[in-house]
Amino acid sequence: MTKRKEAFKLIPELTTEFETRIRFNECDPLGIVWHGHYIKYFEDGREAFGRKHGVSYLDVAESGFSTPIVKSMCEHKLSLRYGDVARIKTEYFDTPAAKIVFRYTIYDPNGDVACTGETIQVFVDKKGELQLTNPKFYEDWKRRAGLIS
Repeated sequence: MTKRKEAFKLIPELTTEFETRIRFNECDPLGIVWHGHYIKYFEDGREAFGRKHGVSYLDVAESGFSTPIVKSMCEHKLSLRYGDVARIKTEYFDTPAAKIVFRYTIYDPNGDVACTGETIQVFVDKKGELQLTNPKFYEDWKRRAGLIS
């Protein structure tokens, strides 16, 4: 049996980076970021991406859809600590399938990779039905972004 290989394509122009300071409430008693917060940093990255590139959660909702996460992966490399300024890089990977793929790299203050990860989101309409093809608003966004003609 052969595995089906997905065709994901990195689009360098569709990348967002921002910095965030690690807050006290994100850390355990030793001052190390609790592992569950890295998924929150991924969400922060998606929101920054959406605002910058015109496909925010609000844009999706106004178009009558939501984009629940169906898969998330997080690989920890180094610990972030209270007071650190972390840089979160969010990369959009294009695919013809009706889903959104983001990959993340979180850097510590020295520029070393602290965490990597990926999320996959699908489209669900207001009735809660999974969309098997890209919704029109998303096709329009891909057209504006130069991903399709």
